[in-house]
Amino acid sequence: MKTVFSYIKPYKFPIIVALVLMLIELSVELLQPLFIAKIIDDGILNEDANVIWTWGAAMMGMAILAFLSGATNSFFASHASQSFAYDLRNALFTQVQKFSMETFSRFPAAGLITRLTSDVTMVQNVLFMSLRIMLRAPLLVVGSIVMAFVVDPYMAMFLVIGAPFLAIFLYFMVKKGVSYFSLVQVRLDRVNRVIQENLQAVRLIKAYLRGAYEASRFEQVASVLRNDTTKALRIMEWILPVLLFVMNMSLLAVIAFGAEEIRTSNAEIGDLVAIVNYAMRMTGAFSMFAFIIMAYSRAKASAERMEEVLLVNEGLEREVTTGKFEPIKYGEITFENVSFRYGNKGQPVLREISFHVKSGQKLAIMGATGSGKTTLLNLIPRFYEATSGSVKVDGQDVKEWSLESLRQAIGLVPQVSLLFTGSIHENLGWGKEEATKEEVQAAAIQAQIHQSVEGFAQGYDTLVGQKGVNLSGGQKQRLSIARALVRKPEILLLDDSTSALDVKTEASLWEALEKEKATMLVVTQKIRTAKGADAILLLHHGKVVGYGSHVELLEQSQLYREIVASQEGGQENA
Repeated sequence: MKTVFSYIKPYKFPIIVALVLMLIELSVELLQPLFIAKIIDDGILNEDANVIWTWGAAMMGMAILAFLSGATNSFFASHASQSFAYDLRNALFTQVQKFSMETFSRFPAAGLITRLTSDVTMVQNVLFMSLRIMLRAPLLVVGSIVMAFVVDPYMAMFLVIGAPFLAIFLYFMVKKGVSYFSLVQVRLDRVNRVIQENLQAVRLIKAYLRGAYEASRFEQVASVLRNDTTKALRIMEWILPVLLFVMNMSLLAVIAFGAEEIRTSNAEIGDLVAIVNYAMRMTGAFSMFAFIIMAYSRAKASAERMEEVLLVNEGLEREVTTGKFEPIKYGEITFENVSFRYGNKGQPVLREISFHVKSGQKLAIMGATGSGKTTLLNLIPRFYEATSGSVKVDGQDVKEWSLESLRQAIGLVPQVSLLFTGSIHENLGWGKEEATKEEVQAAAIQAQIHQSVEGFAQGYDTLVGQKGVNLSGGQKQRLSIARALVRKPEILLLDDSTSALDVKTEASLWEALEKEKATMLVVTQKIRTAKGADAILLLHHGKVVGYGSHVELLEQSQLYREIVASQEGGQENA
């Protein structure tokens, strides 16, 4: 929790001001029973109206002071808590941006969303409530006990008789609360994950009439969340009855023995009234303890979950402190005996891969599903690092390039086209902020999407729905390609990114891309696409089983001939 709450430090001043104002409110509340005792003993019992008016006016003045302190306290408490949450959420998001792809796999997207939203809100609310009322409640209990001893130590003893029991009980409840609410947050992650999956696959769900099934699946995870939350709240519900029972017993003892003290003239009526006032204030404060413990337990659980993200040190993308930081000039790519596996366990996904692509050449990568094609591409921009062997760009190991230099030279078109909410122009210029309108249109023309965009009512200002929901698959792919081309990259990585294009459009695209000077690695399942490459890399179960031109592979590889036959009806040279 130290890391999370270290973000409070910049707001020490508003926090101190809020605490001082809260203490002023508290002081007024603790002094009021003494004033009431004065009014009773020196005013009412002695029939002295001046005393009543004097102390009554003092109480009125202090009430106004408490009101002004409370209003100002709310302002400073809000400022501190909102600013703290802003900084914390930004720190979490910045930390997530540093995660390597391997680290991302350890934190499900739904869990990260929960940490950035409800977990931050939880600790933000606790900070605000602490500065406003949550710290005031325990301080009011302690202050009431101290003031009760100032008024009459004998009667005050009965107020603290159950204190040791309450301290042990509250410690136990806090410990149980943190445990239960940590589990509740995990259940909330699962609910968010199901919601996220459902919203992303809404078309598929409707097409397959799986709405009822998805509703039942959501009902299951939601019921688990409900049951665990209910269990946690039931534990918390024990707090208030126990506290009130102990305090009411103490109050009865105070009244009984206080009455005896008054009868024997060892105490004043005003003293008893003051002690009873302090007891009532303690009881009111204790009624807040159930809420305080529940909020604290949830905040502690949330803080621990956020700290788990903030303290990630291994698996971050790190800039190297030595090596080349200048721009990559040629885009020459070399794999030397590269092997890779995900994590420390499991079988290698790639095994001793070696090939060389000269600057400006085009390499087609083919293979069955699961053969390691996408993984191979991911090693070039260092989304993952090779388990053994080396991946080189322009003769330099990718580990020795700065991430900025390396990735600035790469244009990536992923297998699943992803567009952001905004205009088409904003999406195309996303990878190059300073891109001009002419550069954007030139890239669109090259990607064979310009005419389609011009056909929209608002042209390049047309808004793209979330993830490009209002565009066809082919349109999204071509926009993704145009977005990569705007960067004028030295290396262009195309991961099966023309699968939704018709033959004519794809042919026009490849013809336009011939003018690109970029080194291209193209993952494809199409022989007609592979034919146009300078070389073809054929993968099978993570191993290179063929490398060469279309003609060379026809002569050397039985697997390649089978692929050609399946796509071209056995006409190998068609």
